[in-house]
Amino acid sequence: MAVVVTGKRLDQNHSRTKGSFVRVRRTDLEKLTTEVMQLREFLPRVLNGLCVDKEHLGHEQEQLRQECLHLQSRLDAVQSECQREREEKLLLRDQLWQSGSELQQQADFCSAVGSAACSLLWSCSSREDSVTAWLAHGKLQSFLIVASQTLESFVKSLDDDMKTLTEDPNSSEHQFVLALVGTITNIAAVACGRDFLSSSGHVLLDALMKLLELMKPGVFPSLKVLSLMALYNVSISVKGLQYMSENKGLVPLIWTLLDDGHWEVCHHCLRLLQSVLLEEEALLLLGSSLLNPDLRVRVSRLTSSVQPSLRAAALQTLEDLQALQQDQ
Repeated sequence: MAVVVTGKRLDQNHSRTKGSFVRVRRTDLEKLTTEVMQLREFLPRVLNGLCVDKEHLGHEQEQLRQECLHLQSRLDAVQSECQREREEKLLLRDQLWQSGSELQQQADFCSAVGSAACSLLWSCSSREDSVTAWLAHGKLQSFLIVASQTLESFVKSLDDDMKTLTEDPNSSEHQFVLALVGTITNIAAVACGRDFLSSSGHVLLDALMKLLELMKPGVFPSLKVLSLMALYNVSISVKGLQYMSENKGLVPLIWTLLDDGHWEVCHHCLRLLQSVLLEEEALLLLGSSLLNPDLRVRVSRLTSSVQPSLRAAALQTLEDLQALQQDQ
């Protein structure tokens, strides 16, 4: 038995009837009825699920909005802090620049005062009785400490930045060190003074040799000459020469200074070398390095110098080296 319904054609295989009616099979109608019932059953669940999802999304959106507000608040606070720190940094930079400028002025002033005072001391040390009086009254010990610390500091500045020594030979700092080394040279020229330096001035002697090592060839010959004169004066003392000979860098230092290019530096370097060659204990300590052919070659080159005193010293030193080689 067939059932008719209004609507569009449900099956192309069904025969079309008159008007807008179509004929369908019962099984198709039952299937359609089942699908409609299923839709009525599941549609509310789907709608409820959508509502729940919508509500959940709403909560998440609100939570994200709150987090965004919190982050924005933190960002504003951090930006304010950065701005405050930037202003403080600029202020500190200005203060640092001002402090650095003031410190430099104070350093320049101290260097000028030290240079003037040490120049006066240098002049006074040229009198033997002054050095004797300083030693008798215990003044040399405190001077030795200050001189050692000053030279060590100056040597360290050379080690860190050679510009310190190449900027201006007439600077207060250079004049201060020059007068200090000149005073040491005069002290070492007096017998009691060099004996004192030989026993209590080891740090100072090391600083002088380090100073000569760091200065480049041809740079500030006056400072090199005074340093070499001080070492030579100390070498007159057996204890002083023995201590310097124990330094393995003494002969390499002499090699370098023989090629300095300034004749006075070479001359005083030869005098120091001659002092070493005349002491048997020094020869025992430095014999192998003194026999190095390179040393004789450098001394031999100086025998053709146009400076008479340098040429004479080179000839004498070369004879001493040859005699030492024959003895060995």
